[in-house]
Amino acid sequence: MDKSEATAMTGAPAAGLSRTRAEKRRLTRWHASGAHLLISAGIAAAMLALMLMVWYPPPLFQAAGGNDLALILIGVDVVIGPLLTLIVFKPGKWGLKFDLAAIAVFQLAALLYGAHIIFLARPAFIVFVKDRFEVVSAVELRPERLAAARFEQFRRAPWTGPMLVGGEWPNDRAEQQKLLDANLAGEDLQHFPKYYVPYADSRREILAKADPIARVREIEPAAGKIIDEWLAKSGVAERDVRHLRLRARHGWVAVLIDRQTAQPVKMLLIEKP
Repeated sequence: MDKSEATAMTGAPAAGLSRTRAEKRRLTRWHASGAHLLISAGIAAAMLALMLMVWYPPPLFQAAGGNDLALILIGVDVVIGPLLTLIVFKPGKWGLKFDLAAIAVFQLAALLYGAHIIFLARPAFIVFVKDRFEVVSAVELRPERLAAARFEQFRRAPWTGPMLVGGEWPNDRAEQQKLLDANLAGEDLQHFPKYYVPYADSRREILAKADPIARVREIEPAAGKIIDEWLAKSGVAERDVRHLRLRARHGWVAVLIDRQTAQPVKMLLIEKP
């Protein structure tokens, strides 16, 4: 073997090592933070899709406070995690793997906690109460009250989106008094699943309480305008729908129901504080 061949053989590993080191040097904190941001944004987008498509279907996303919860989740998951990576990342830094692992654990814990809160706060039932709809979240339903429901399907909070149910006012005076007492504490029929009945069973009462759209224009012009805009876009005839209000934690929603079946046709956000 001549001298030139020996030099080539010994120089090859050194050149490869130099390229590896150069590649490591090119991986900056901005690259690491950007990659972290993309991963976090993907996770947040998946969570947001779950909220919008399952737990908080619009307009309940706004009316039930889902958008506020989503902003908190995004703030923690999408902003804080990548920002911490930007601060601590330095190629070749001693303890870098530990720092990144700690950030990942913190971010995962925050994500799981946020997802748990969002899950508990999800709308569980949309209940017809007297002359309106009320949204009750899963966290508002005590386990013992769910267990007391007369119908099996109401003994657990749904996982796949809010369930539309009817509410039946009790005939027993003692039960009526209990409801009145609960009302003083800020609770109403929707907080007691034992008064829930299948939605179809309340159809006549719901239709009797629903207003024609002309009536809405008279008493709530702003709501009437929003409804008229939707009717014009959708092509649904005004005579085919009736209106009831839905009260949620963060706003009022106009519920347009079929004038014969009482099934919801459209929900429109009217007011959000």
